[in-house]
Amino acid sequence: MKRNFPGADDILKQNMKNNKKIIVTGAAGLVGQNLIPLLIKDNYELIVFDRHTKNLEMLQKLNPETKCINCDVSEEGEWSDEFKDAFCVVELHAQIASQKSEEFSKSNVTGVSNIVEACKKYKILNLIHISSSVVISVADDDYTRTKRLGEEIVRNSGIPYMILRPTLMYGLFDSKHLGWITRFMEKIPIIPIPGSGKYIRQPLFVEDLCSIILELVEREPKNQTWNIIGREKIYYIDLLKMIAKAREFRRLFVPIPVFLFGLLLKLYGFIMGKPMFTKEQMNALVAGDIFEVQNWWDEFNVEYTSFEKGIWKTWHSEESKYAEEMKSPH
Repeated sequence: MKRNFPGADDILKQNMKNNKKIIVTGAAGLVGQNLIPLLIKDNYELIVFDRHTKNLEMLQKLNPETKCINCDVSEEGEWSDEFKDAFCVVELHAQIASQKSEEFSKSNVTGVSNIVEACKKYKILNLIHISSSVVISVADDDYTRTKRLGEEIVRNSGIPYMILRPTLMYGLFDSKHLGWITRFMEKIPIIPIPGSGKYIRQPLFVEDLCSIILELVEREPKNQTWNIIGREKIYYIDLLKMIAKAREFRRLFVPIPVFLFGLLLKLYGFIMGKPMFTKEQMNALVAGDIFEVQNWWDEFNVEYTSFEKGIWKTWHSEESKYAEEMKSPH
């Protein structure tokens, strides 16, 4: 794709040499909470955005040298002025779960469009867009459709970009997915599993994705899309057993029919005021996607972290006490 800006390669190299300012959107989620300390360690000047106040406050508490802005990038505002003089934008924000279709479109489409417009205005020459492996899955739901649209907006923008599609992520500060299940295990001795539990997951340790982003921050973007898929194929029920072992939980895992699990979801959502996860997420879980694995670890100079090692590191780090305070944004 032809770039919008003349002399883009020369400008990028000069910016990388003289400028250390990076914008990170959706910075207070799973990826951002793990990425920001690494960027600070490399002496970058960080301006970060997130609309979830409590999680952003925690990010600020743990990383006081970071400029944190509480805003919603799906709404126009003065936040876009912060893009001036930045050389790189890392786009992490996304609506992953909701009962309302418009919330997916607002974040995953309108939010991406607004970021692209800010990048054009201030001639940003390195946009790292974090998508999801759902765009190559069999799923057909609001999240999947809007993530595909978000990718197309980035590709058609004329801005130099790299798109990364991580699979199921886990790690420190995971308030959803495996993090939520782990906290559920702490309270409940009997864990219901939809169906047989023998559907393949290819989990990715969040620090591996962060290492890729660090590599891309100072690489010239090649307008490529990479599927960042975990190298291990593990049954979902075995993932949970490995988590229980790492946390020293003694739990009974009980497979139940998918339709009955769906009824339990509704009951839980009614009692707690919000669903454990949505029907669409459950359908995606049991769909049985097995993704082809690209050799991203060599391409981006990252040592792959096994699930066993990653889950142990998640719950035995000094920051794990803070991660317990993370709030799920849905």
